[in-house]
This record gives sequence, structure tokens and C-alpha cells, in this order.
Amino acid sequence: MESPHEMHGHTANGTPHNSAKAGEIAPFVLMPGDPLRAQHIAETRLKGARRISEVRNMYAFTGTYKGQDVTVMGSGMGAPSMGIYSYELYSFYGVETIVRIGTCGGLRPEIDVGDLVIAMTASTDSNYAHQYALDGTFSPCADYGLLEKAVNSARSRGIRSWAGSILSSDIFSLYSAQPPESGWKKWARMGCAATDMECYALYCNAAYLGRKALTLLTCSDSNVSGKEMTPIERQTSLQSMFDVAFDLL
Repeated sequence: MESPHEMHGHTANGTPHNSAKAGEIAPFVLMPGDPLRAQHIAETRLKGARRISEVRNMYAFTGTYKGQDVTVMGSGMGAPSMGIYSYELYSFYGVETIVRIGTCGGLRPEIDVGDLVIAMTASTDSNYAHQYALDGTFSPCADYGLLEKAVNSARSRGIRSWAGSILSSDIFSLYSAQPPESGWKKWARMGCAATDMECYALYCNAAYLGRKALTLLTCSDSNVSGKEMTPIERQTSLQSMFDVAFDLL
């Protein structure tokens, strides 16, 4: 059986979830959850951007930023969706680095709507790591080089940011059947400052395949204060996060 690093030739006709041809995807990929956010970034940040995949309306674009090739592609919501797209990018398209640029819910009072959260590691209630048959609980982490650059970028730009542990949950916390005291507040008590649904799967895939990953999140709503962004703001008002992401090139 061939290893994941030996499967690049399978992209001649794309994959079941990506119609891009071999060579059309850059080694550096930005992954928002929302495919419309991917389109917004391509239209406003990249030169010569062209759509290279639209399977299941999960748009992917490749263009250049300051002369460097960049691909931006949606991941969808949740660990299974992120797991599929990031695995195929790493395994079949030779992608070296994926930076997730998403939104999150704040779990602690120090995380305000609009703040940047840089995920060093992700805890989870998902069973995603079961596939590795490990005799314990796997705790994936970001690539340190990317993490350090992101922290320095945010500081130099004067962006309110926080770096540390987040929770990647299979349940959208605001819709949880559990009351806060037995749900998200328990994770906040353990230091998880925000919650998303995709970071854990991305970090697991990067670890398994020996590639690089980082998750940048803009706090779009606060479980603590109840403040939240509008749907339009979730697509277009994340410019500080985009600035930091492009600084990683």
C-alpha cells in the first residue's frame, strides 16, 4: 500500500471532492470554513485569481500575493468536512501548509468579539483521533514556526490577540442541549478560551502526514456576553485576521 506522500499522481482528474488538476493548487493554502469567504479573499487579496474547483460548491481559487502563489479554499463546517479537504490537499496535491482562517465563539471574558485567537492546540469532544488506534488521548498542536510568526505579526500590527488552547467541538456550543455549567463552561474552566469545529481535525491530519498547520480565528460571538457578528460581517469583517495570515507567507 502506498504512503500518503506517494499519491500525488492521483490528481490528474482531481479527487471525489476537488476538481483541481495537478499543479493548480499552491503549496500554501488558506482555508476559511465558508466558500463565499474564500471567494471574497480571492477577489480582494489575490492577483490573477482563478477558480480551480467548485465541487459541492466548495470553491477553491489560486492566485498570487506579492508574487507568491496562494490557494484559498473553503473547508465547510465540522471535523469530517475539514478532515476530508485538508487530507486531500496534503496527500494528493502536495500542499505543505494549511492555515485555517475561521470564526469562533469566545468562552472566556477576556475574548471579545473581533479579537484574534491563535490556536496553539485544540481539545475536542470528537472521536476523530480514534482512526489512529492510539493507546491514549492525542493532543495535536500548531506548527511552532507559523505560530511564532502569527503572534509577532499580530503584535506588530497592534491587533488584539490571544494565543493558547481552544475547543474543537462536534456541537455548535450555542445550540447545545447541555446547560453552560455542564457544557462549554467546563472547557473554559480548563483554559479553553474559544470554540470552533475544525481545528482539531486539521492539526491531526498535519501531524499524521508530517505537514504544517495553524488555525487563526476571529471571535464572531461570545458565549459570555452574548455579543455576535452579523452573517455579512462573518464574511467580510475579518481583515485583521487576513492580514496576519498573509504575513505567514
